[in-house]
This record gives sequence, C-alpha cells and structure tokens, in this order.
Amino acid sequence: MIPLTPLAASLPSTVPFVGPEAQERARGAPFRARLGANENAFGTSPRAIEAMARAAAEAWQYGDPENFDLKSAIAEHYGVPAARIGVGEGIDGLLQVITRLFVTDGTPVVTSAGAYPTFNYHVNGFGGRLVTVPYRDDREDIDALLDAARREKAALIYLANPDNPMGTWHDADALRRLIEDIPEHAVLLLDEAYVEFAPAAAQLAMSVEHPRLIRLRTFSKAYGLAGMRVGYAVTTPEMASAFDKVRNHFGVNRVAQAGALAALQDHKFFRRMLADVHAAKVRIGAIAAAHGMTALPSATNFVALDTGFDGTVARALVAALSARGVFVRMPFVAPQDRCIRVAAGPDELLDVLDAELGAALAEATSVVAVAG
Repeated sequence: MIPLTPLAASLPSTVPFVGPEAQERARGAPFRARLGANENAFGTSPRAIEAMARAAAEAWQYGDPENFDLKSAIAEHYGVPAARIGVGEGIDGLLQVITRLFVTDGTPVVTSAGAYPTFNYHVNGFGGRLVTVPYRDDREDIDALLDAARREKAALIYLANPDNPMGTWHDADALRRLIEDIPEHAVLLLDEAYVEFAPAAAQLAMSVEHPRLIRLRTFSKAYGLAGMRVGYAVTTPEMASAFDKVRNHFGVNRVAQAGALAALQDHKFFRRMLADVHAAKVRIGAIAAAHGMTALPSATNFVALDTGFDGTVARALVAALSARGVFVRMPFVAPQDRCIRVAAGPDELLDVLDAELGAALAEATSVVAVAG
C-alpha cells in the first residue's frame, strides 16, 4: 500500500478536464474542429514563434528563475512597478501557489458553483473547504460571494471576470465596489484570463491596488500560447514576494519566457487577432440562430450557446458533435448546463461546426425524446 498522506489518500486521481487528446484516443480519430478548450485557434505572433525557435537552441540552459525580462516587460506594459508582478505556469500554476499560501485543513474558500474547476481542484488538494454560491442571471453573483465570505470567514474569494464558462462580465465600477468591500480576513482572486477580449467598461485599470487583491492574467488566451503555460499575477509587492516562498522557481521554461515576451510586444498581430475573434463570435452566433439556439453576449474568445433545452440535451449535443468530429464543451452546473460553449476560430473550423450542428442537434433532441 502506498503511504500517502491521509488527505492525498482521500482524493480521487483525476484532472479537472478531459482533454481533447484523451477524447480523440477514445474515439479513434482526431477532431476536425477543435473548439472546446477556449484556445486561440488564430495562433500566436510570428515574432513569438521566431523567438521560441531561437530559445529552443538554448534549451540546455535553465530559464531565468526570476523571470526578470518578462516581469519587466509586463510592468512596462501596464505602467506598474515590476515588484508587483509574479509569474507562473499559467493561471493554473499560480492558483496552486496561492492556495498553498492561504489554504490548509478546513480553510473556508468561496467560489461560484460551476465556475472554473481548476481552482476547486487546488483548494481540495490542500484540504480547504469549498463554499459555493449560485450564479445569478448567468453571471457570478458578487453580492452572494461577499455574503458567503463574511459568513464563513473565508480566506479566499474567487471571481472570474469575464467569466468562464458563460462569457458574461461585470463592469469596472462593480469590481471597484467589490474590492472596497473585501473582508479583512479574505484575499480576492480576480481571474482576468479573458479580459483582453472584454469591452472597455469591464476592464479595471491596472493602477487599482489593494493589500488583499491578486489579479491573474495569462498568455494562454489572447496571446495564443496555451501550450507554453505562462501566466502572471499583478498584486502588491508584499504578496508577489510571498509567492517566492513556495513557487516552482524554474517552472516557466526558457522557451516559454521568450515566446511570451515577444508576443506581448507584437501589438499589430494582437490587434488583428482581436478583430478576428470578434468576427468569429458573430459567425458563431449566426450559426446558432440558424438552428434555433441563442448566443449569450460574450466578453471572451468563446460563446455560450443556449440550446433552449436543459442539461440533458446539451450533454447529448456535446456527444453528438464529438461523434461528428467537433470538440466543444459545456458548463457543469444547472441552469447554465443548458448551454454548450464554442471557442472562436478560423472559418475552416466554423465551417465544420456549421455543417454538423443541425444533424447533431436533431440527434440530441431525438435521443432525449425517446428516453422520456
């Protein structure tokens, strides 16, 4: 018997998501349209690709454990001191660092039921106690999160803005009010993985600082570097310094650092990508409408499509699309699970969705009707 700790022994051996690669192995064929992981199918900057190729020739060297050049560039990009920046292996890696700093056996932590599951995974991994509140009108409920945090004396509050899986958002004024009301015993994790796609009104100025605020951002979405795993936190110098107590100092490799730095500096490619994502979301909405589905307003690089049914139909639709070579996902918790979630992508991928959605939806509704 493996002598695991009692906590580790009590946890399931799992990951928060079943990846498209695992699904392709199960179905015995690759997907024709990979639209389920919220990756940026428009790719990354050619300048970033060139920088990573050059760095690959130096892969025998460790990456800079201080991430100095990248932290300096991020700081310059936002006009904040570099001491406020922490870098990690994507937002997921940063979430692990943060939960390790604040969560131990029984520590109460507040999030929304159905919100980003990797946060829950790390909280469980350090023995925390998850307290969840429901969405309201397909948005994370700021007032309910604060009420739960006060009631439970929570150490952490997690809010994604814009939200995954719904693509909805709160405006900057609402976020400022939330930050002003952070309880003294709590730290707010503001996950802004998709913020580059959001309207200006939803983008909180980076100058906003609070001693118990950690803002999380990533190169995985808007910068098209999901496979390289680079994320960063913008917080106080004291909080950023605390990350050094427990983080994996060589976690962000040399090639990833070079790619992120070059991508951040290629403003022309970035602007074109934002336009491409917007056009793709408009087309996804049109495809959905042609089949009687409704696209929810989205401040991300994906669109939540309301099937008009419930989670049973949505799950059947995800399976039917998968059988036809189209990879999409769906929210996990009702009533948001009435939707499927489709990432923006080039026309050649959306052409496949367009061609297959009608038959897949017919199959999903017929299967449920027979079962009923």
